[in-house]
Amino acid sequence: MAFYHTLKDYLRAEEAARAAGRDIDYPGKADWIASRLLELRTHLRDKITGRRRAKSLIIGSWNIRAFDDGRPRMDESYHYIAEIIDSFDICAVQEVKQDLKPLERLVRLLGPNWDYFVNDVTEGGPGNNERMAFLYDRNRVRFKNLIGELVLPQEALIEGRQIARSPFFASFQAGWFRFTLCSAHILYGGSSAADHALRAAEIRAISKVLARRSEQTDEVHVLLGDMNIEAAGDPIMQAMTDEGLHVPLFGATNLGGTKHYDQIAFTKEDVKTRLLAKGSFDWRGAVFREEDAAHYQPHAEAMRGAPYADWDRSYKGWTTYEMSDHLPIWIELEVDYSDDYLRRFTG
Repeated sequence: MAFYHTLKDYLRAEEAARAAGRDIDYPGKADWIASRLLELRTHLRDKITGRRRAKSLIIGSWNIRAFDDGRPRMDESYHYIAEIIDSFDICAVQEVKQDLKPLERLVRLLGPNWDYFVNDVTEGGPGNNERMAFLYDRNRVRFKNLIGELVLPQEALIEGRQIARSPFFASFQAGWFRFTLCSAHILYGGSSAADHALRAAEIRAISKVLARRSEQTDEVHVLLGDMNIEAAGDPIMQAMTDEGLHVPLFGATNLGGTKHYDQIAFTKEDVKTRLLAKGSFDWRGAVFREEDAAHYQPHAEAMRGAPYADWDRSYKGWTTYEMSDHLPIWIELEVDYSDDYLRRFTG
């Protein structure tokens, strides 16, 4: 369960400022955050946690915009992000930046049962100085000590190059279920057929490797992350299904509701992987709502050091740097196959 003890710190800081006659930069901060956390928890119960089956596994994926690069996020944003991730048992996070302090802060809010690891920064223009991370609840998931970055063999290189942002993989176990996650952030940029073909080539190369390894190890492999897919069923998504991966449909995952950027695909559907539920989660119904814009304007302008010319127009974009410009997605899988195992010994 996510930790909330820092709410006391906000309350004490406000009381101390009031007693000393100092200006309070965020009056009622603890009350505001707690109220929205309660609303957020209600939405998460309705959509995810309240519906989950016993002994299942929930895998999440979230591209958290520029986490945390440039302007730091507000304190409350960390609480909301932690609350959402705490609804999953394990979550792949894309766009983690070089400074790991924000990620460490997020994990502390998730609580001592959560752990994490990251890969190195991918430098250069296409790499965008990004990392990828896995955050997981040790009460539900066990790390199996295999971790690495996917490197293509010579014959599989794309135009003579490795994948722009190295896919990050690790192996875990939950109950009877052994699985390997491979987190990817596929090359973005350009709208031409050649640009889309390059994205499809990256996905196809990753999918081919995961499908082959799944057969060799008899273990489920899950490809998840920001695939920069324009539309369901387009050639970029088709690259996964062509290699035998099962690709559930999540709908649009950008905030404009037009792009199917984020996906979770997996091997061995109906053999060792039973999909129980899936979805995306739109946090805008609970936090950083449109009707909250006036509340945030003074805080946003204080952080910027200057007023906004048109705050109503800037507000939506500003919230993407507090939360993200992507919606988190998730799947729920069955992980208890003990009945199937016992039936092997019955007549």
